[in-house]
Amino acid sequence: MSEAGQPLLRVRNVETYYGKIIALRGVDVDVFRGEIVTLIGANGAGKSTLMMTICGSPQARTGEIVYDGHDITTAPTHEIIRLGIAQSPEGRRIFPRMTVLENLQMGASLVDEEHFDGDLARIFDLFPRLKERASQRGGTLSGGEQQMLAIARALMGRPKLLLLDEPSLGLAPLIVKQIFEVIGELNRRDGLTVFLVEQNAFHALKLAHRGYVMVNGKITMSGTGAELLKREEVRAAYLEGGRH
Repeated sequence: MSEAGQPLLRVRNVETYYGKIIALRGVDVDVFRGEIVTLIGANGAGKSTLMMTICGSPQARTGEIVYDGHDITTAPTHEIIRLGIAQSPEGRRIFPRMTVLENLQMGASLVDEEHFDGDLARIFDLFPRLKERASQRGGTLSGGEQQMLAIARALMGRPKLLLLDEPSLGLAPLIVKQIFEVIGELNRRDGLTVFLVEQNAFHALKLAHRGYVMVNGKITMSGTGAELLKREEVRAAYLEGGRH
């Protein structure tokens, strides 16, 4: 994947705190247009905090976050979303009392209505299970279906950058495989740029063009997905027994 020009997302020397506790320590990350970039690390390493910091909640205390030429370091979340960033958060966080269709309508709320029917058809093509469940309440879906819905809801906003936080968490291996296949297809077919946080390092690094490793709020390694898969430190820490 070409790295010519400025990255779509540039994170520089970012530090984020929860009260007096530092969660991110001088983080530098680049995501270029058309890439899938993954961030791997143990539970509690700070991966989700970086995702939330990019989206403005919490805000970085120091450093700079630039997206598509806009400094979003201190921008409110709603402005960041309007610039073309969509997040599928950890834990899915769909609207459980709303139907599948209503969840998707919520995702499309910032986009011109003229695109809705076409975008909905595209989503149902990617996730046929959601078409079958269109009138069903989100809270009654299986875990895998809820994850599909969370990703689909984010895609309905027509993002330029999709942030995916632990999409495989708690899901059966077959569902994980399906979800990663969809992510790969969106990238290849539509050129969608994806920043992916994952504990399932094997799947994530196989899918990603580039990756970063985070330990205790710091980036400790970076490289192509293939390079990181070969690193002994990565294999020992994140891949032993992790091939699903």
